[in-house]
Amino acid sequence: MVSDIKVALVTGSGRGLGKAIALKLASDGIDIVVNDMDARTAMETADEIRALGRKVLVSGANVADTVQVEEMFEDIRECFGRLDILVNNAGITRDSTFLKMTSEEWQQVLDINLTGVFNCTKPAAIMMKDAGCGKIVNLSSISAQSGNIGQANYSATKAAVIGITKTLARELAVYNINVNAVAPGLIRTPLTDAIPDKVMARMLDSIPLKRIGKLEDIANLVRFLSSEESSYITGQVIGCNGGWYM
Repeated sequence: MVSDIKVALVTGSGRGLGKAIALKLASDGIDIVVNDMDARTAMETADEIRALGRKVLVSGANVADTVQVEEMFEDIRECFGRLDILVNNAGITRDSTFLKMTSEEWQQVLDINLTGVFNCTKPAAIMMKDAGCGKIVNLSSISAQSGNIGQANYSATKAAVIGITKTLARELAVYNINVNAVAPGLIRTPLTDAIPDKVMARMLDSIPLKRIGKLEDIANLVRFLSSEESSYITGQVIGCNGGWYM
């Protein structure tokens, strides 16, 4: 018998933004599929979710690997029998200026950031179609909207995520599936902590709200787009960037 409790898959949820999103959804009473190739961080996230009283399935699937993703979805069906929410968060960077970027750096980012979205969304959409409803939230980036030096590969994938979001919103609306994208700006992570003070000061000067974003800022937005409160919102790209890009 399938439980009435909703289930969310958050890719790349072992740490950082994915972890914050997974914990936020779990705090709303949603069971979570934690997906991360780093087994240690995935288990740490899972333990925190269990402490919130929620059921957890941990998957180490590489989202770029079709076979591994298929196995993950078989486990989801066996464990929960349903999937209500998909958050395509898994992503990597391999930054380099375009003239120095290698084919390997280009392909690695495409495989995870874009092909990973395709691989996870197709089986998720099939499950949601059968259920007659669902929420898909894709993580894009301000880099997709404005470009960013040294991130031709990353910006290209995140722009493509916007394109697939809009197309899927049109195709899947008939099944009552909402598909939206979130485009974060400058968000505090271990990577941003390493930015030199002078560089950070210049960046903050360009942000109307004059502050760096928090993981919770993005997690709150994903939570909203995953809820019934956003039932009339689909095909949208919502920036969360302090006004840096308008």
